[in-house]
Amino acid sequence: MRKFITELFGKSPFGPIVEHGKKVHECVELLWPLMEALIDEDHDQIRALHSRMSRLEYEADLIKHEIRGFITQRSFLPVDRSDLINYLEHQEKIADHAEDFAVILTLRKTVVNPDLHDYFFEYLHQVFQVSGSLLTAAVEFKNLAETAFGGAEAREILKLIEGLNEEEWKADKLSRKLSRMVFALEGCEDILNILFYEKMILKLGSIANQAENAGDYLRVMIEKG
Repeated sequence: MRKFITELFGKSPFGPIVEHGKKVHECVELLWPLMEALIDEDHDQIRALHSRMSRLEYEADLIKHEIRGFITQRSFLPVDRSDLINYLEHQEKIADHAEDFAVILTLRKTVVNPDLHDYFFEYLHQVFQVSGSLLTAAVEFKNLAETAFGGAEAREILKLIEGLNEEEWKADKLSRKLSRMVFALEGCEDILNILFYEKMILKLGSIANQAENAGDYLRVMIEKG
């Protein structure tokens, strides 16, 4: 793994940052099969997926530490060093929250109310949209940072970030909708189940929020550039 990470570093840190983003997005992609396993009450599969998630998060963490070491050793970067580190931290938190979601599902054998199934998947799909939008913007930012800031390319990335913010807003709306549905079950659903559902909703929301925060730092770096 270390040799692989070292080979990622050339003259620029932006390629490795995109590789880190891809690893983080792999963590997000595991949320769908985790949710399916929960619906199917397949707790062995949940544990197996959590183990895989934990490994992916660890690999992302290794890349992050290599990038931070590389950034602090560089005497010149085309962007503000602290902005780049903050971007990386928010991107890393996406993976952290994805792993937290997996941990939540391992805590108890919860049977999800059938009325919530489709709505959880709708919300999860929207969280994917936010994470995917960030990865797309990060790839385009890499290309921009390795050539020159400004011009039509920079404006296009700013549009992508605006789109990311809109996707997060949609996720936030779905979060509130799902929470209202969950608490409407009070009285006919076990209270621990209700708290469990809400914890899941909040953790998915944290993933979307961190993606938006990372996108904000991309915007800052472009505008400063």
